Amino acid sequence: MNDRSEMTVEATLENIPAVTAFVDERLETLDCPMKAQMQIDVAIDELFSNIARYAYDPSGPATVRVDVDRDPLAVRITFIDHGKPYDPLAKADPDVTLSAEDRPIGGLGIFMVKKTMDDVRYEYKDGQNILTVEKRLEA
Repeated sequence: MNDRSEMTVEATLENIPAVTAFVDERLETLDCPMKAQMQIDVAIDELFSNIARYAYDPSGPATVRVDVDRDPLAVRITFIDHGKPYDPLAKADPDVTLSAEDRPIGGLGIFMVKKTMDDVRYEYKDGQNILTVEKRLEA
């Protein structure tokens, strides 16, 4: 069984709390473990702020879709925008063995998202950036 909800808001940093609350509301109905919810919230913050900063000039709409799969229990969050094509997954992971001073700036947020989510996918289709993260909520 799949249960879907979505919201479309202006892609601005000011809307991150609204998007996070929207997703968290869905997670609470699933008795989502706190650790998983915190990881998902960090992913929302990172991914939505990337859309807000880079997709549009000056801004445009972004849709956040939440799909819940019941067996096994998992949540999929899809971020959709009509901004400039950009695949954040194409960039090489940062070398975390280097000290902070020696590492180039950027890329750590996406790296954290890839490490904490069970699946991260990107596609550019029909003039849209579509980035999907999935988190399994059952062992």
